[in-house]
Amino acid sequence: MDNPKKLLVVAHAPSANTLKLRDAIEQGAKHPDIENVDVTVLPPLEAGPDDVLACDAIILGTTENLGYMSGALKDFFDRSYYPCLEQTQGLPFAYYIRAGHDGTGTHRAIESITTGLRWKLIQESLICRGDYRDEFEAQCRELGMYVAASLDAGVL
Repeated sequence: MDNPKKLLVVAHAPSANTLKLRDAIEQGAKHPDIENVDVTVLPPLEAGPDDVLACDAIILGTTENLGYMSGALKDFFDRSYYPCLEQTQGLPFAYYIRAGHDGTGTHRAIESITTGLRWKLIQESLICRGDYRDEFEAQCRELGMYVAASLDAGVL
């Protein structure tokens, strides 16, 4: 790969089902037809500003916890916000939420933080609501593929 684009996936996956969603994002992003994208997948507590500064696009994933994003993703934002604020404006991003309820508070919180960062939402948020369904994995796979293919094609 000549100067591959870098896709960062920062996703909280505390259960078997949320791990399936994170894996589906990675599988989609690493689709065999996508040739010029390096994909890095990190849990939020291991990701930080250096990872964000080095990427060309980011996918965030979180559970809905008490109507908010996971504490781990919030910690990632707390550590990364100011170091990235001036340098990552316009960063293409997408996100998914595994919501046992409606995901509204989590959605609102992520939008508020990423608006402050001036990141560019490139795909409508994916909110996997209610009881777990296998179709969530297909939706996540498609999201990962969309973002990586867009990077590969030079659209982002």
